[in-house]
Amino acid sequence: MPDSDFLVTSLLIIISPGAGTIITLSAGLRQGARSAIVSAAGCTIGILPHMLAAITGLATLLHTYPLIFSLIKYLGVAYLLYMAWRTIHDKELLLACSHGSTMSNSGLVRQAVVANLLNPKLSLFFLAFLPQFVSTQDAHATRIMLMLSAAFAAMTFFVFSLYGMFASSVSKKLLGSRRVMTGVRWAMALAFIAVGVKLAIAVQ
Repeated sequence: MPDSDFLVTSLLIIISPGAGTIITLSAGLRQGARSAIVSAAGCTIGILPHMLAAITGLATLLHTYPLIFSLIKYLGVAYLLYMAWRTIHDKELLLACSHGSTMSNSGLVRQAVVANLLNPKLSLFFLAFLPQFVSTQDAHATRIMLMLSAAFAAMTFFVFSLYGMFASSVSKKLLGSRRVMTGVRWAMALAFIAVGVKLAIAVQ
């Protein structure tokens, strides 16, 4: 059973606004609960490489060579800014439900996976946090880290799915007003920019 402190801290990190949250909310608004759950699954898949990197020690390599780490970090920033640009310029992005234009499941998954793959804060989280709950004397340390990582992944999928289903439940009310949807579209774009800037300055 995962440590309660680990679960509480993980939950706080997961529910805080981030790229995955925004992507899942956007999918719920555009295409409904099912697509939101697909996006949540994509976000969850996107954290798996960070888990494996931390567990196998590859994350240490990233932080030993700041240039490599910075490259990944700023690729993530660039992707988030691209998402902001796309949201601002694609006026039908958040009106897709009412116009029948949807993104395929594979497209939703790909978008979510890329966003989390290029988020080095996840690598930092697993690198810095997992070892605190594993004893160096434990013969099953790797198994414990895998268990904790699996718990984090399951919580991510559950929380993001709830976010997306909530967005889907209010989408019909929002989609009835172009003015409201324009405001939402700009809010989403600004959220992407804010997350990108936060990511750029969070880890020096």
